[in-house]
Formats: sequence, C-alpha cells, structure tokens
Amino acid sequence: MRASGREKGRVRVAQTEEPRYDGSEIKILEGLEAVRKRPGMYIGSTSASGLHHLVYEIVDNAVDEALAGFCTKIQVTIHQDNSITVVDNGRGIPVDEHPIKKIPTLEVVLTILHAGGKFDNAAYKVSGGLHGVGSSVVNALSKKLVVQVKRDGSIYEMRFARGKTTQKMKVVGQCEDTGTTITFWPDEEIFETTVYDYDTLHDRLQEMAFLNRNLMIVLTDEREAKPRTEEFCYTGGIIDFVKFLNEGEEVADGLKEPIYLEGRNDSDNPAKRGEVEVAIQWNTSYSEHVMSFANNIYTPDGGMHMEGFRTALTRVVNDYARKQGLLKEKEPNLTGNDIREGLTAVISVKLGDPQFEGQTKAKLGSSFMRPLVMKIVSDGLSEYFEEHPKQARTIVAKAQQASKARTAASKAREATRRKSLLETAHLPGKLADCSCRDAELTELFIVEGDSAGGSAKDGRRRDIQAILPLRGKILNVERVGDHRAFSSDTIQSLITAIGTGVTGVGGEGGDFDIAKARYHKIIIMTDADVDGAHIRILLLTFFYKYMRPLIDAGYVYSACPPIFGIKVRKKIHYVYPNGRQPEEEILRDKIRELGFSPDDDDEDETENGKVKHKKRAYTVQRYKGLGEMDPKQLASTTMDPRTRILQRVTIDDAAMADKAVRELMGNQVEYRREYIERHAHDARFLDA
Repeated sequence: MRASGREKGRVRVAQTEEPRYDGSEIKILEGLEAVRKRPGMYIGSTSASGLHHLVYEIVDNAVDEALAGFCTKIQVTIHQDNSITVVDNGRGIPVDEHPIKKIPTLEVVLTILHAGGKFDNAAYKVSGGLHGVGSSVVNALSKKLVVQVKRDGSIYEMRFARGKTTQKMKVVGQCEDTGTTITFWPDEEIFETTVYDYDTLHDRLQEMAFLNRNLMIVLTDEREAKPRTEEFCYTGGIIDFVKFLNEGEEVADGLKEPIYLEGRNDSDNPAKRGEVEVAIQWNTSYSEHVMSFANNIYTPDGGMHMEGFRTALTRVVNDYARKQGLLKEKEPNLTGNDIREGLTAVISVKLGDPQFEGQTKAKLGSSFMRPLVMKIVSDGLSEYFEEHPKQARTIVAKAQQASKARTAASKAREATRRKSLLETAHLPGKLADCSCRDAELTELFIVEGDSAGGSAKDGRRRDIQAILPLRGKILNVERVGDHRAFSSDTIQSLITAIGTGVTGVGGEGGDFDIAKARYHKIIIMTDADVDGAHIRILLLTFFYKYMRPLIDAGYVYSACPPIFGIKVRKKIHYVYPNGRQPEEEILRDKIRELGFSPDDDDEDETENGKVKHKKRAYTVQRYKGLGEMDPKQLASTTMDPRTRILQRVTIDDAAMADKAVRELMGNQVEYRREYIERHAHDARFLDA
C-alpha cells in the first residue's frame, strides 16, 4: 500500500477495512418497497412517460372488464391538482375476504405485487395485464390513492398513501349499480414531473376505443377555465381506426372502404384460442403504416401475428397476379415491400395466454398466432379479390409500380455505394473529416451553408470532429419516392459520409448496417431561425425514414447554439433557449442575473451645465445565423464537448412519431394548416 503520511521519521500506513459481505448486507424489500426503490422496472421511467403509464395501468384494468363483457363506459378525469380519477361500470374489484391473506381482496389487489385475476383463464378469458402488478404499482407510486367499489348494493372505500393502507375498507353508502372508481395523486418524490399532457392521454385513450368496438371512453380536463371533455366510441372498431390513420391521404378509387377480415379458432386448449381482426387500406403515398396489437397492447416490434399477416398478404397478391396473368411467367414475384407500399393496416388479436418477448411486451411470441393469422388473412383476402376484381387489379398495379420504383431506387443506391467506395480517399461532397478512426469518439456536424461550415471547420477539434456543410435545403423524402431521394447529390453525400447505408420501406431491408457508422454522434447544427428549423426537420425526416436505427441507438443530436450574446466590457455572456420561456423573457432574466436592469438604455446626463452621453453598461447581440459567430465563439458555445448543449433525438411513441411525420411532412396540407392554427400561440420566435 502507498504511504499516506510521516510521523517522527516513521512511515504511517493508512489502514483500510475490507468491506464486509455477509447476511447483514442482503436487503429484503417488503411489500411495495421494491416498486418505490426501482420504479423504472415497473413503469419504464420516472419521466413524463412513466407518469402517463400510471393512467394506462388503471385504464387497462377497466378495458379488461370490457373484454370480459362487463364494462361499457370508462371515464378519465384530470383534476386541477393533476390527480387522476378513473371510473368504470364493470363488476367492481372483489371486496370479500381473501381466502389466503385473510384481508379484503380489494386490499390485496392494491398492496400486494403479483396479485390479480389474470393468471388463469377463469376470471378473464382475455386480458392485457398478465403480471398482476398494475394497480399495486400505481398505489406504490402515488402519494395518495382513494378507491371506491360499487357492488353487492354497497359502496366500499379504502385509502392509501405511498402504498400503505391509511383507511381500512368501510361501507360509505348504498348503490344499485356496479363499478370501480380510483383517484390517485402521483408522488413528486418519485416523478420528474407530475403534470399530465392532455394530448398524450387523448391519443392513447382514442386508440383504446378504436380497438374495442362500442366501448365508450370519456376524457375530461378540469385544469382549464372551461373543463374540456371528449368522448371516444367507434362502432366500426379498427375499420374506423384505419380510416383515421389514413385521414388526409389520397386513396385510389375503389379502395375508399377498408378491407376488413376477421376469424377465430376453437381450440380445446383455452391458452391456444385466438381471435383475429384485420383492417387494411392502400393510399397513394410511399410509406407503409402497419400497427399490430395483442390484447389491446401495442406491439411495435410485431411478432407472430405480424409475420402471419405479411406472409399471407404477399402470397395472396402474387397468387392472384399470376392467376390473372398480371405477372408474366418470367417476371419475378412482387416483394412484400412492393405490396405494402402505401399500405395502412391494423392487426388486432385477442388470445387467452399471450407470450411476449421481453418485459416491455413489444413483440408477440405466441407461435400459434402465426398460422392462425395466415389462414384468416389468406382465406379472407382471396375471397375479397374474387368478389372485387377491379380493386384487386388496382392493388396489384400499385405494387407493380412500386416494384419499378424499387428497381430504380436500387440502381440509385448502387450508384451511391459505388460513389462511396470511389470517394473514400477524397471524402464525399465537402466533408472535412476528422483524423481519429474510432467511431465511438468521433462526431459529424451537419452544418447549414458554407459560411457556417467555414467557421465550424476553423473552430472544430480536428481529431474527433468532422464537418459536412449542406448547400440549401435537402429534399423532403416523405413526399418523394426512393429513386428520387437517392438521386439527390446532397442525400448521396449524407449517406456516404455516415457510412451505414440505408433501410428499406418501413425501416426494414436495405443495406443498413449500424456497425459501419463512421461517427457515433451525428449533430444537426443549423441557424436559430425559421429556415434553420426547416432544414433540421427535413434532416430528421430523412433519418427517420432511411436511418431510423441511428435514432433508436441515440446517435442523432441537435445542437443548441446561443440566441443572444450580452457583452459586458470585454466578456460575452451567452443566452440559450430553454423551451419553456419566450426568448425575450430569457434575455431579461439573464440581464438581471448579471446585475443590470433590462430596461436600461443609453441616456444623456447634465453635469455642471454640460450634457454628457452615458452609455448602457452592456450590449446585446441577437445570433440569427451561425455564420455571425467567429470560429472561436462557435466552438466555445456550440461545439466544445465541455461547454455545449446537445439535445438527443429520441422517439417515445413510435405510433405518434409515424403519424406526425406522415401528417406534417406528407403531401396533404390540411394537417399542417390545422397544426399551425392550433399551436400558433406556442410560437417563441418567428422570422419576419
């Protein structure tokens, strides 16, 4: 050991005690302590996403009652203090004494993990909750929870605080109906925010109503001066869902009404029984939008039901095209990507014992659903084609057109790939590469214009930072086909510089390989004005469509340059946007922080009969363009890893992200106009 000090010529060795590891070090978390200690294990995170997950857990239980045939209406209310009340008219949580725990079953459900009625198929033939943790987790993460149950002619009430019972179950009234009411207050000690977003809840509850035909779901927000209420109830179920997803899209004549397929099996084994609903419709866009659900749970990674659907769809379309002579003998079959171009579809399956891959339930693993979905889709779609030959030919013709475009895109990709190989030594476009070859350490700055590009090149760290200036705005790839996108010199330069290749339609296929990424930080650095924001969203649309795994891996960032510089004597104090306040307000706060008044102005003073001009102690510069900063300023404010602010681009909700890209970046202007009108009051800066 190293000597740590000296005393009277003798070496004094610091004594360190070996850490003790015995039975006393093994902690046992009782009851719901585990949830409060590690909330992320149960709700994903303690951010806004986890906060909203609390509502979903309670609503999912009510929906399970609807699936069982006992609930027709669910009411969700956001109160002024951001507490939530969920009311359903189901059977009500049982209140009798639990045969094992010897306490009311209501208390068991809300205080004990892995307690529920969904572990076998007796109480619920179909349900989304499988682990029996939903209600108890919500209770554990709420500073207060009140539950009322109507059943057996009485109203029963219990109260809790942070998962512990504060009021034993008691009868508080009489009733003739049944149902459960749960009100909870999220715990500020757990969550980063306890403010609910109306739109987030709105979209999830609307989706739930689509998936459960004739189920009424009501959302009320009491935080506004006039409470806002919306009702969701769809008699058409997923047919209405597909129409909703395709709103604003151009649909070919003859395909205005979605194709609806349904079926079920009658296995002797309850765990192998399944119901299948599929609704499909093609539009004239280039994008595929297929959503799959299992017991109302969104499965973004697909699974067995998705595999069965895609296999059946590809087979039926090709068989019909061959049978009708629309595909010649020597012509290759249409690929799945060709057939699914412009497809919007919802696949919803219900099964007794769903097996998911992973805790997040993102992928359905129940293998028997693949042949079941294949059979129902194959039989139903074949019958539809026989009865609707005109529509069938339209679908085949669209797929053939997509095939031709794919061939052209493939040639453009290959040209890009060849160009990449040829330009390796000379660098693509105007890329100023870095000297380091370790991708984990390197960064690519995508910069707007040659002016900012010049400043960035001069101010960068040449060992780890590469600069790629863009000339003007890139194509909006959501509005053009692959062949057009890959013919663009700017997009070719992007693809070559990053090195991963690109994905195919729907994020699948193509030659994309994330292991070939030449940089692990791809930073979009644009001006702080409207044009800069437009270029940024065009780039993000490109990454979302053709390089989405980069976003999922956390490789894509947006730089945050300063919007003002406050010069005091020879020092400049920079002001950055925060996303919460208007720019002028942030500026005034910073001026006050520096010890000045934001209302100070140059003024004339009279002294001994003489007029003297007194200047303000500070000056303010508005940075609209990156080119307005010299290389040193740009580096210290926006590029230096020690001082800069970067925003990582993430996708919290894949379905919402896909819908936003299609609506806001697609061909139809109505949604953009509506969005602008709805959010105009949120604008922080408009370039005159």
